[in-house]
Amino acid sequence: MHPSRPDSDALVWYTLHYMLIALNQRLVISGVEYFNDQAAINPFMDASVPIDLAAAAAEHVRVRQAYESAGITVYQVPPPTSCQDGVYTANWGLERDNTVVLARLPNARKAEEAYAAEVLRAFGKTIIYVPGDLHFSGQGDALPCGEYVFCGQGYRSDAAAQAFMAERLGYNRIQLQTVPLLDSNGRPVINSHSGWPDSFFYDLDLALAILRPPVGDQKGLIAWCPDAFVPASQFLLHNLDAVEKIAVSLQEAKGAYACNLVSTGETVIMNQGAPELQAAIEAHGLRTITLNNPELAKGGGSIRCVSMCISNS
Repeated sequence: MHPSRPDSDALVWYTLHYMLIALNQRLVISGVEYFNDQAAINPFMDASVPIDLAAAAAEHVRVRQAYESAGITVYQVPPPTSCQDGVYTANWGLERDNTVVLARLPNARKAEEAYAAEVLRAFGKTIIYVPGDLHFSGQGDALPCGEYVFCGQGYRSDAAAQAFMAERLGYNRIQLQTVPLLDSNGRPVINSHSGWPDSFFYDLDLALAILRPPVGDQKGLIAWCPDAFVPASQFLLHNLDAVEKIAVSLQEAKGAYACNLVSTGETVIMNQGAPELQAAIEAHGLRTITLNNPELAKGGGSIRCVSMCISNS
């Protein structure tokens, strides 16, 4: 005989289960109509290798379909006109409780800022701007995990901007830095298009991913590539007790954009070519959907980069 209502343990389980899957439930995406890599503002871009827009469009459709098959609500907006990186909506800002700290992007992406503000206001969001001339790469460099936010600095975001964002949105900040791109003399490379320092992990979402937020006594779960981080950040993450951690190899992180994924806390949409991470994710009880995105990758982004998470208005 089944009880007419669940007992207290069952109620707790259902509550925890709902909270676990309440991650990346609503995503804003744009499109690939203006996508190109002619202003090579990151090390993955190569203007001599043109992007096949038809193939990129097909990849983008498959990413959206994968989101929706995982139960995510997807809002598609037109891409910003003549913006080569407008498909990467993750960089438009970070939102919590209907307040967005808007990004401040590299020169080749400046036109996206006003457009992003317009789009997000249409969703009922309040816009806040980082002070001064600080750089901020939105969700690309700020990854929420419960009450924590993992932050990247040094390339597309300044630590002061991350501190401002965390204070305004009410997060506990975990400040990190990935390894720089070095020239033959061991000196940091300055990108010739943006004028900013460069890295193969220029945005944190190429080196770290949130798989599950902490709930009650259950720790959150992240994937991270130890070799992508400078020693101080490696030490901090190794000793961080708030989350469980899956280590990702440099080969999978850099070669397959393994950490550039979207998780609902129950289903993980990720790139093909990262079998070790995929197996580890599944061993933690999460389902995986794998995609192949070689054209989107030519711009230096993939599954995480093409979506911005928003809360319910």
